[in-house]
Amino acid sequence: MRFTATPLPGAFELELERHDDDRGYFARSWCAEEFAAHGLPTIMVQGSVSWNARRGTLRGLHFQWPPSQEGKLVRCEQGAVHDVVLDLRPRSPTFLRHHAVTLDAACGNALYIPPGLAHGFQTLVNDTRVGYLMTDFHASGLAAGVRYNDRSFGINWPLPVAMLSDRDRDCPDFDRDAHLLRYGAGQA
Repeated sequence: MRFTATPLPGAFELELERHDDDRGYFARSWCAEEFAAHGLPTIMVQGSVSWNARRGTLRGLHFQWPPSQEGKLVRCEQGAVHDVVLDLRPRSPTFLRHHAVTLDAACGNALYIPPGLAHGFQTLVNDTRVGYLMTDFHASGLAAGVRYNDRSFGINWPLPVAMLSDRDRDCPDFDRDAHLLRYGAGQA
């Protein structure tokens, strides 16, 4: 795997090192030694999948409050997505900045998202499936979201939103003071 640092500290895009032949290709998609060499967690405790029927479906932006240490390794297994990560770590030099990458099943790239970053994606084609590996267990009491189109973040999604959950639609406007207070309380 090739690891490329994104502008957000701790977030990496991963590219497969493919070994092609007449049958197709073979590539390693996960390796604890390679993750450790890049200072990333080597234990994944949960896996999930998100299937999306329609192009333009938007999911996110989701995160878990501290003390959760949920990092995610996200890969598009079928189709393609516009994947966005947003830095919500108050002490980060990139606080409130975002980074986007296209994850495409055909090329097999992935994104490692460290704890403290919100994550969301928009499907670029119909019949898209996204797989996740997580470094911490989901804690429903710590699960949260920020609105995908909040002007505070300036995220440009590539397509009109075709589908969106009520939960994602109803996320409140970002409140910096409330965020800093809640984030700090979770650091104990």
